[in-house]
Amino acid sequence: MSSDKSVALISGASAGLGVEFARQLAKRGRRLVLTARREDRLEELATELGNARAVAADLAEAGSADRLMADIEAAGERVELLVNNAGFGLKGRFAELDAARQRQMIDLNIGALTDLCRAVAPGMMERKSGGILNVASTAAFQPGPGMAVYFATKAYVLSFTEALHEELKPFGISVSALCPGPTRTEFGAVAGFGENGAFDRFSADSASVVRAGLEGLERNRAVVVPGWINKVGASSTRFVPRPLVRKIAGAIKY
Repeated sequence: MSSDKSVALISGASAGLGVEFARQLAKRGRRLVLTARREDRLEELATELGNARAVAADLAEAGSADRLMADIEAAGERVELLVNNAGFGLKGRFAELDAARQRQMIDLNIGALTDLCRAVAPGMMERKSGGILNVASTAAFQPGPGMAVYFATKAYVLSFTEALHEELKPFGISVSALCPGPTRTEFGAVAGFGENGAFDRFSADSASVVRAGLEGLERNRAVVVPGWINKVGASSTRFVPRPLVRKIAGAIKY
């Protein structure tokens, strides 16, 4: 490993986009800190990449972000790039889904992401360098009947990231919200999508999504929407009446 103690911190690094972020950043010569719940997967990936170390953590738990940052500080590392990728969704009616599991989604998708941004931003501001890439979704652009809480968490991520983009720009810090559409990862299985639904038919590959996100961050684009279909869909919500947007979103069958 390089003697440079600057690292890229990737949350949700044990699967899907997180693994792809790790691989692409490793190829760019980044030293990595990988975090997720599944320690065995993290250790396997860290061994594969060679310039990474694993820190197992359930970021949905209270205080977990603080413990993660304490571990990084104890290792003498500083976060130069933060990739907030950890998150999950649930498909189903709000009143019928498990209440504790939905709260866990909020704590991870919103709480942990916010905590990690708050933890790394002051140091980046002091150094006048760094980058933050928050993984949102095209779900951020409209309400989502049938996935109400998930869509709402991603709307928060988009709004928060755009605000942070403006606040940190004067300090030379790049901040982007990556808003992919359906992507071939474990997300669909966790959320409860059917195998042959619209999610599968229109899914992109994770490599192209990650590449678009990293390139967008390099250009300091506040919002990155990979794929022309997703761009059209995200933009169209600004011109379609909200009642119609809700009905269309609610009519999509997964």
